[in-house]
Amino acid sequence: MKNHITTIAFDADDTLWINEPYFQEAEKEFCTLLEDYLPQHSVSQELFKTEMQNLHLYGYGVKGFMLCMIETVGRVTDNTAPLELVNKVIQLGQDLLRKPVVLLDGVTETLESLKGKYRLVVATKGDLLDQERKLKNSGLQDFFHHIEIMSDKKEHDYNKLLKHLDCSPENFLMLGNSIKSDILPVLEIGGNAAHIPYHVTWSHEQHDVHLKHEHFMELESIDEIIKYL
Repeated sequence: MKNHITTIAFDADDTLWINEPYFQEAEKEFCTLLEDYLPQHSVSQELFKTEMQNLHLYGYGVKGFMLCMIETVGRVTDNTAPLELVNKVIQLGQDLLRKPVVLLDGVTETLESLKGKYRLVVATKGDLLDQERKLKNSGLQDFFHHIEIMSDKKEHDYNKLLKHLDCSPENFLMLGNSIKSDILPVLEIGGNAAHIPYHVTWSHEQHDVHLKHEHFMELESIDEIIKYL
């Protein structure tokens, strides 16, 4: 692999910094707010159903999550919820947008080692303003040649990115925590991919099938990639 790679792209959330635990914490608080109407596990199921129904409208990120929580409040309470409850939900979302950016272990050291040897890119999905905020607060911006905040991560999205970078798939390596978003689409277009598992994953991103592919590797931590390049 090391003779062909010229461009290395990194997912951001739960690859460079903590993200999903914040969402799970907010969801737990949300379910607690509605436990007078439904058991917490049922509220969680209703919220996930709402998210999946609206994904094509809102995309990924905190703002879409907020709207889905508000819609779920209406459905679960049969539109009888007091405005105070809706305001608490909005506060949950705003708190999410103010969460500190906490880098994962080995991220800075890995980027320092790779900078200057490869063209480094961020390829992440989510809300534009929120991701820009996190990148700014992360202190990592100077490591990257290009930052791509994508509405989704499917084959055509990666093809668009590679065209913009003027990079052939065989020269491209994607690192990320989601098999579904960071790995499978990249392999499908002929690129290389490395999976870095994170201890929590959003249900929508989970992929339990064991993957074997000549251009795929499974890492235990981000810094492991150095020895493969």
